[in-house]
Amino acid sequence: MRTTFFHKTKSSKIFKNQILAWAQKFDDVVWLDSNNYEQNHSNYDAVLAVDAFTCIQTDFFNGFEKLKEYQTTVNDWIFGYLTYDLKNDVEVISSNNFDGLEFPDLYFFQPKKLFLFKDNQVEIQYLKGVEDNWEDDLKAIQNKNKCDLESFDCTQDEFRRKVSNNIKIKLRIHKDEYFEKINNMLAHIHRGDIYEANFCQEFYAEETVINPLETYNKLNAISNPPFAVFLKCNDKYLLSASPERYLKKDGGTIISQPIKGTAKRSNNFEEDNLLKSDLLKDEKERSENIMIVDLVRNDLSKTAIKGSVKVEELCKIYTFDQVHQMISTVTSKIEKTTHPVDVIKSTFPMGSMTGAPKISAMKIIEDLEETKRGLYSGAVGYFSPIGDFDFNVVIRSILYNETKKYVSYSVGGAITSKSNPLQEYEECLVKAKAMRTVLEH
Repeated sequence: MRTTFFHKTKSSKIFKNQILAWAQKFDDVVWLDSNNYEQNHSNYDAVLAVDAFTCIQTDFFNGFEKLKEYQTTVNDWIFGYLTYDLKNDVEVISSNNFDGLEFPDLYFFQPKKLFLFKDNQVEIQYLKGVEDNWEDDLKAIQNKNKCDLESFDCTQDEFRRKVSNNIKIKLRIHKDEYFEKINNMLAHIHRGDIYEANFCQEFYAEETVINPLETYNKLNAISNPPFAVFLKCNDKYLLSASPERYLKKDGGTIISQPIKGTAKRSNNFEEDNLLKSDLLKDEKERSENIMIVDLVRNDLSKTAIKGSVKVEELCKIYTFDQVHQMISTVTSKIEKTTHPVDVIKSTFPMGSMTGAPKISAMKIIEDLEETKRGLYSGAVGYFSPIGDFDFNVVIRSILYNETKKYVSYSVGGAITSKSNPLQEYEECLVKAKAMRTVLEH
């Protein structure tokens, strides 16, 4: 179905900038960038999929079955997203909270044009019928001039001068109300209804116009995360600086890497190392992480070959530009007959964004949060023709509905019996820093 070409770049960084600028003319765009972050379980440095040949767009009702049928029928590369509200397809739960963004619950497309980056080589895969255009497209990409790219190769100060959105951000939940809701959640924990739950709050702006590409470039330059995403679905955009992998399938191996535990960075080397060390030893953060590891182990066991679920890394500290994070890696093995969509359905939504026990936590979250999560705390990624997949967790992200002129970002944190409402609030502000910087300055 696809014709493959190869292109050697003189500078992969420049070519990546050029190709993302070129991609803006398409209605369907998924750009995945690891930002050269050293990590295990990585196949590509970056991937671009554009120009839908076929697609599926649906609400949550029978969403996973529809995706399963689409993925099986197409039997090709497909790219797209799963919103958090697909939980309503997995469990008897509803979402009645306010939704200012209005993303469809599930969207995937089969791209006519696909670019896979590894070191200085780009593998170009075009569907039959459009393959004759690849050389013209390559010339158009390389001809992207300085004007198109002026926001790429800049310092953070230069970004602030060039991309000054100057947007006034509003809080969906104000500080006193946040404390009240956290105390309500703590009451559930002390009663034994749940052990842990991830509580999220929205920051938003109405009647606002942004340049999605420039805003993404600025956010990415500040954070340099391993699971960055620029997604365009007609008039809706996701600009994501996610540090977290949700789930990956590599042959018969399934990999989950939940994040629980966050500490701020310091410009002082000794202080930064101390913050990192304190995070590693923090009992509350470790207990949060270990609870979610147990949840992930249970989720993976639903499709795993008996005895194959293993914890490869427990509470390991990873350092990013904005924060230190505590990450665990859990793996399992599956039979060849297990459908890839069934693996996702049996683990969705991801434990790091829900809580334990998962169903009780989701119900309490739905009751206490003010906003429908939508794509926030969902996942973006792809399926390959052989049924492998890789998905991130949509956090540290800006969402934009261009038609409604509505901009939103949400942040959250895990609440346990040891949580202090003020400290939880301050952790949310640390997580929100990059998005706020991008939008307000």
